[in-house]
Amino acid sequence: MVSFSPPPSFQVKKSVWTLMAEVHIIGQLSGTSGFPCASLFCKWSLQLGGGWKVVEGVSEGQTQADQSDTGNTSTWCHPIDLHLSTRGIQGWPRLLLQVYRQDDLGRVDLCGYGVTHVPTRPGHHTLVCHTWRPVGTFGEEVRRAFLGGGPQLLSTEFIHSSLERYRLHTIAAGLVHLELGIILRNFEKYGVIY
Repeated sequence: MVSFSPPPSFQVKKSVWTLMAEVHIIGQLSGTSGFPCASLFCKWSLQLGGGWKVVEGVSEGQTQADQSDTGNTSTWCHPIDLHLSTRGIQGWPRLLLQVYRQDDLGRVDLCGYGVTHVPTRPGHHTLVCHTWRPVGTFGEEVRRAFLGGGPQLLSTEFIHSSLERYRLHTIAAGLVHLELGIILRNFEKYGVIY
């Protein structure tokens, strides 16, 4: 009979993970509603605070473009599957969303930016993220209507930071629908009761 014992490095990692609080996010970017254009797709990324770490999963991605024939809705059903660890609740995860449209000529234009917090309670959650876009001058808006393009943010920091965003002139764009299942583990070790 051969016995196997894991190497010491594995044993150390296992003891570290049992001390860390964990969040599992399993769900999907369902789609959109309220956008006036068709053929929409979404670039998304996960923003974490300093004490957080992605254990498994992809923390950013892009959906396919959906050409909807039924009004102003799009369906993506793009999967999100993440395993995170942390030693505290500061910097709770947020999803940054950027919705774009692709026209018949293959040009890509911004439709809206949005940010939504990952729910802090375990269970199934249906979320709606309101999006916005920067408004340009009268000439830029006319150009946007006929030729596409328009103002875009140079940095995604403005999406989630309210310190500088108050200077922007924006307009509501549409809604992004998400369905997320949240599993929390070991938070009681840090005094967090949910």
